[in-house]
Amino acid sequence: MKKFIMKQDFLELFPEAQIGVLVCRGIDNHVKDEDKFVQWLRDCEKISLQYTSNPEFTSNPVIRGWRDAFYKFKTKKGARCSIEALLKRVAKGNQIGTIIPLVDIYNGISLKYGVPIGGEDIDKFEGDMCLTIAEGGEDFVTYGAGGKSEPPSEGEVIYRDDFGAVCRCWNWREAERTMLTEDTVNAFMIIEAHNGESAANIDAALDELKSMIESELGGTVTKHLATAAEPEVVIEE
Repeated sequence: MKKFIMKQDFLELFPEAQIGVLVCRGIDNHVKDEDKFVQWLRDCEKISLQYTSNPEFTSNPVIRGWRDAFYKFKTKKGARCSIEALLKRVAKGNQIGTIIPLVDIYNGISLKYGVPIGGEDIDKFEGDMCLTIAEGGEDFVTYGAGGKSEPPSEGEVIYRDDFGAVCRCWNWREAERTMLTEDTVNAFMIIEAHNGESAANIDAALDELKSMIESELGGTVTKHLATAAEPEVVIEE
């Protein structure tokens, strides 16, 4: 059995955190039409401008909320929440490029609802996937690092399994080992909120993400919500 678990050390920092989870089985993530999701991303970019309407970028609620959340734990200098990175690019007039279908889908949903979203390949997990506080030194090789491990510091919020770290600084940078690829068949998707206010869009975002994955990639998708009251989700029996 594989589970997703919000560990107690994480919940002590973020007792109101909510993690929306989709467990996707039997999807087809191969690129069949390189232009299929281009207009989808353009439309979502336009919608996302509502989250950066204040010309002082860091004063926008989505940005300010996640910046404040990141101040609560040890981070690598310059690390920012994934939704901030997406919104900043769009606010500067840049476009989000297409990658692979599942990533294109979730980048669009992330922009549309102003929430950080991530995804990993379940078949590459070793044991449970945990949202926890790093001990420091966990194995972590990110895409483009040439195989060099860049372990998290003690006190970082990380996702990890039995092998090592999967994502550093909560949702800043992911490991190459478990990343989604065209060959991913079983995917673990997460939508994150650090408190009740930031969780306002989670349910709607989860529903649309689930619907799009099912309609565009096939397979079966189950929806879950992890909270302090119910911090565990079964990923695989």
